[in-house]
Amino acid sequence: MEPDGIAVFAGSGSPRLTARICEYLQIPQGANETLRFSDGNTFVRILENVRGRRVYLVQQTVFPANDNFMELLFWIDAFKRAGTESVTAVIPYFSYAKGDKKDEPRVSIRARVCADAIEAAGANRVVTMDLHAPQIQGFFHTPVDNLYALPLLCKHIQEMKLGEIVVVSPDIGFAKQARRYASCLGVSIAIADKERLAHDEKAKILNIIGDVKDKTAIVVDDFTISGGTLADVSVKLLERGARGVYAVVTHGVLTPGAIERIDNSHIQRLIITDTVEHQPVQFSEKIEVVSVASLFGEAIRRIHNRESISAMFL
Repeated sequence: MEPDGIAVFAGSGSPRLTARICEYLQIPQGANETLRFSDGNTFVRILENVRGRRVYLVQQTVFPANDNFMELLFWIDAFKRAGTESVTAVIPYFSYAKGDKKDEPRVSIRARVCADAIEAAGANRVVTMDLHAPQIQGFFHTPVDNLYALPLLCKHIQEMKLGEIVVVSPDIGFAKQARRYASCLGVSIAIADKERLAHDEKAKILNIIGDVKDKTAIVVDDFTISGGTLADVSVKLLERGARGVYAVVTHGVLTPGAIERIDNSHIQRLIITDTVEHQPVQFSEKIEVVSVASLFGEAIRRIHNRESISAMFL
């Protein structure tokens, strides 16, 4: 690699996405390795000279969340100690983003703790995608670029040629982002009225607000874990006269039981991106993966060349 060229390295959580990003950028991937010892310790090592370089480290933080997060911190520290000019932490899926507030007594604001740790380790910049809570950007003092999978996912929806469609938000909280999908696709929006009573990843769908009759419903969300909400929303949508139901989710954080739940639901297809790797489940034919490597690759290229990131989403 040229001394001023883009240097992209993979953490053990994102090897395939990193390879696709490097393919997009038409550069070789940086040489490094991660070792895990029998006592649970993680060891990271850079296998090439990075002194004076601007480095981009790609590492998602789930499956396993804590191990991958600690590895991210170790990589940042290793690159800083190796004399890099800067380290940009590319975190395709920021797993603790749900812990963005103190909404009950005696709990940790986990996302803030993660932000502090990333900064303390030495990251100069963070690039992520579809943060569950966008205000997490304010937890950092360093720049944070929150990319959107929406352009690629909307293009994919259009290519499916589903006829008359309606975008459905699975709850009130995602309605603003769902409206962006609807605006991009030039269609109307409906919202599921959802009630969550505990921290058990289960919610009750009370009603569908909006007209879905004789339309193909596209349920959009930033992530899914159990698939339960998507399955429950699909039942309500068909009861309200929807012609069919598809789900489009950025982060497929699919846990054991999720695939069976999706397969047994009325959802015809679940479309996710490749931000999450190493899921503990085997995908079925209902799951379709769209790569976001081009978005991350273009963001890295623009950061490296000191160009605008926001121009990607105008």
